[in-house]
Amino acid sequence: MRYAKKNLRDVQDSAVRHGLSATQEARFPREDLGAQQTGMNFLVIKPGQREAFAHRHGTAEEIYVVLAGTGRVKLDDELVALTPLDAVRVSPGVARSFEAGPDGLEVLVFGPHVESDAEIVGDFWSE
Repeated sequence: MRYAKKNLRDVQDSAVRHGLSATQEARFPREDLGAQQTGMNFLVIKPGQREAFAHRHGTAEEIYVVLAGTGRVKLDDELVALTPLDAVRVSPGVARSFEAGPDGLEVLVFGPHVESDAEIVGDFWSE
């Protein structure tokens, strides 16, 4: 197949399947698009909510692009404010998690597809 097209809103919301729909939507279109090497996520954090968990990657670099809304991303111990069309590159090893502002936060996530490369980080937003 030379190309594939899929509306991201038509991709299954993984947050529902994992019981996380109170805080977010997470749509991973890699398989729907037949992508072999590229990973992607359409992440929606609901207004005033935080992502259900933080994570880090051992080898994969990711780029986050804010489509709509405002909020913050916590990168290890640093908080970075986000507005539409901000792009943030995150290196491997850096823990990350998003928090939405009053209008929610919509983010596209891009990176290489590396099987079993993610690690969940607990108690990330503890202050």
